[in-house]
Amino acid sequence: MIKIKKQLTRKNIFNGLWIALLLVIIFMPAAKAMVIRGLIEVGLFNPAIKPNNTAAPSDLTTIKFKDAKGKVISLADLKGKVIFLNFWATWCPPCLAEMPSINKFYEQFKEDGDVVFIMVDADGDFSKSQAYMDRKKYKMPVYAFASDLPEKIFKGSLPTTVVFDKKGRISFQGEGAANYASSKFINFIKQLKTID
Repeated sequence: MIKIKKQLTRKNIFNGLWIALLLVIIFMPAAKAMVIRGLIEVGLFNPAIKPNNTAAPSDLTTIKFKDAKGKVISLADLKGKVIFLNFWATWCPPCLAEMPSINKFYEQFKEDGDVVFIMVDADGDFSKSQAYMDRKKYKMPVYAFASDLPEKIFKGSLPTTVVFDKKGRISFQGEGAANYASSKFINFIKQLKTID
């Protein structure tokens, strides 16, 4: 009888720990992000790169973003460059999970004048998003919406990543966390740089 109580107690403790771990993952964005980041690092979330030269939205001048200083840029201003556009938020675990890979990708191309990064904080709260970037020592530029966006570009899911080629055509569009530092994605960007 005593042996059964000990086993039952150990089993209950083990089950209790699993339940506590699941609750932490469910209710703590940072813990959930850590789990997703681990899955990204083992290769479960690589971006699906398919040939996709979708026509550009009709007028790129109407798609605008502003930085923390109030400077506004439109996608038309960036024609002739490869544009990496990422929609994210500080409360979004998959967004936080993919940030290390985006930062690694950014570090590789930050001095490259042919590749532009626009990290759009979906909340538009510059102080909160910049505090996150500073805490993580990320140097990626943070922007907010400065215009309405066509649904063709952003349907509201976070994170969403869109890559435009030099002619302003959508070459990649993905929803959900992904490893943007993968060699396959890096080679994809390098290939886009060579296409005129």
